[in-house]
Order: sequence, then structure tokens, then C-alpha cells
Amino acid sequence: MKVIRLHPGKDRSLLRRHPWVFASSIAKGGADSGETVRVESSDGQFLAWAAYSPASQIRLRAWSFDANERIDAGFFASRLRAAIARRQALGIDLGACRLVHGESDSLPGCIVDRYDDIVVLQAGSAGIERWKSVLVAALHELMPEVRIYERSDAALREREGLAASTGWLLGDGPTQVEIRENGLRLKVDVATGHKTGFYLDQRDARARFTELVRAQAAQRVLNCFSYTGGFSLAALAGGAEQVVSVDSSAPALALAAEHVALNGFNAARTTFLDADVNATLRRLRDEGAQFDAIVLDPPKFAATPQQVERASRAYKDINRLAFHLLPPGGWLFTFSCSGGVSAELFQKIVAGAALDAGADAQIVARTGAGLDHPLSLHFPEGEYLKGLLLRRC
Repeated sequence: MKVIRLHPGKDRSLLRRHPWVFASSIAKGGADSGETVRVESSDGQFLAWAAYSPASQIRLRAWSFDANERIDAGFFASRLRAAIARRQALGIDLGACRLVHGESDSLPGCIVDRYDDIVVLQAGSAGIERWKSVLVAALHELMPEVRIYERSDAALREREGLAASTGWLLGDGPTQVEIRENGLRLKVDVATGHKTGFYLDQRDARARFTELVRAQAAQRVLNCFSYTGGFSLAALAGGAEQVVSVDSSAPALALAAEHVALNGFNAARTTFLDADVNATLRRLRDEGAQFDAIVLDPPKFAATPQQVERASRAYKDINRLAFHLLPPGGWLFTFSCSGGVSAELFQKIVAGAALDAGADAQIVARTGAGLDHPLSLHFPEGEYLKGLLLRRC
């Protein structure tokens, strides 16, 4: 086993069970891409078993902090089994959920999502790439009824020195399936959909939005960055009479319209706008439009820490415009999925947006990813999705 020795004082993160070690912390040692190494402190004390990534600034991702643990096929099968068991214990419907959430499930860089009879594997680190075939075999043993598709095409692969990789790993056939979420029917294409096919992390938020629309008798709802209509369907299920969905993807809007019909809602209650969200918000403001509830669920505005300042301006702009469209008593459900934008910063951004719009609001609830996206106590970076449910005063 190859050994990586850290600089003095650079062992603190591993001693706190944080799974990452950056390149600047390494004093000596190296290995092949994804190879498992023994990580030691400057005085030779064992710290962790980790996967080595020579191309990434995150040079090491810890598999285990137990010196007696073997990193082999049995290790990965055990980690997968434990992750699935945790979700079963929480009563989560395994037909459409995240089965493995990377570092928070002690498999750094590994995402596993299930959509009906298709499991999607995303290898986001050199270590997971090296053990990919073992993971596929273990998933097949645990769930022999599923097909396995790879969606390792996220930008983070490039930072690991890995090329994008997509396609069937086990089985074949159609890549579109139907799932059920909160009693609603949704079509997901694992080959072309966003992320691994769908935004599973917003399931609980969409359920909350249905309850809000129903309880507050919200009649006019605006859903921005609507994608395939998850929040639009939630509003319709809550009894909204008019739901306007805005997105810049015509195929996504077409699928959203299909979802409306699939669930038996009246199409006359919906409007789909293939348009830029910022321009649409400005137009609606200038027209004096008002909505009882607005959802802002934009894509990631900051992919790196260097983009946080620009992202902050973008978040502030859309939230400022949304406040102009809300009468007193109106509701804003606003989100950020940028990992570099902390919950504290996001609240400050939204507060600044309200101030610029001449509005005041109360935070009624904070939300994050669903229960199938756990957050490790030792890995705060895993808290990427932040949501604020606000009521304008």
C-alpha cells in the first residue's frame, strides 16, 4: 500500500472526520488515479485510507478512518447496503429516490439515484471511477431487478482529470421511465434529463408547496426555472387556478405540458412561457402583474468559489423582481443550489433584494434537500440546496 505523508498540522481535517485533503497539505507521496493509499500524519500516525486523485486539488478523498478496514469489493457492497438500509428505515419510497449521496454516505464522489427500474450511477471522483465495475456488480446483487445507467457527465469530472462517460452499464432499452412523487406521475429520461434525470432533491419542497397553495388558497402561481413542471404540478394539486411556468428550454416545457395532461389537470389552468426568466420578470413587473405565490428554483449560479460574487448579484436580481410581483400576504419560495453560497449569505442576498424592492417579508420556513440527501455532520459542504419560504408583509 502506497503511503501519503501530510505536512505538520495538516491532519486536523481528517482527525475531525472531514473526508477531503487538498494538494497543498501533502508533504510527500503519490499514486495512480483512484488508487487507495494509506494517509499518515507528519509523524507517521495512521489517519485514513483514501483514494488518490493526481489531477484534482482535492488530492485525497477518505474511504475509511479505521486502520483495520480493508478497501475491497466487500467494503463497497457494505457501504451500498448500509446507504439503502438507512433510507428504508426512514420510510422513503425507493422507487424514486437518491440511494447514495456521496461523502454523506461515506462514498466520496458517488451518486446513485433510482427511477423505477433504472438505477443511475454518477462517478464524480477518481476513486469511484476506479471501483465503478465493483459498484455495478454490488448494485446488481442488491437490486437484481434494475438496469444501471451511467451519467458521469458533470463538470466536476474534468477537475478530476476524467472524461465524461454516459451509457448503459448493465442492461439496455428505453431510457425514459415513469415515476410517482407525492401522488403525481412524472416522466424522467435518465439519458437527457438534468443531473441524473430529475431534481429528486426537491421532492419534500414540492410537497410543502402543495400544502401551502391549498392552505392559503393561492390562485395565481408563477413558477420560474420550471424545468419539467414539478412545482407547477404541485401548485395545481394544491388547487391553484392559474399557473404560469417559465423556462428557456422548449423540450422541458413540452414535457411539463405532458405532465399536466398525464395527471388529469385542466390545461386551461396553465401557461407555459419559453423565455428568459429575468426578462419575463421585468416584463411582468412593468405590466403590474401580481401573483399569490412565486417559486424561484434556478440552476446553479456558482459552480466554483470564484463565481460566488457574480452569483450573488444574479440571485439578488431575480428575488428583487419577484418581490415586485407579490402583494402583501403573497408567498415566495426561493432557492439556491450553489454550494459556494452559504445559507447565511443566501439570506443576506434575499434580504437585500427585498430592501431594494421596498418590501418586507418574514421567513416562515427554511428548507433543504430531502431525507434521501443526508448531510454528514463532518461534511458541511454537502449542504448545497438552501430554500427560504417567505411571506411578504
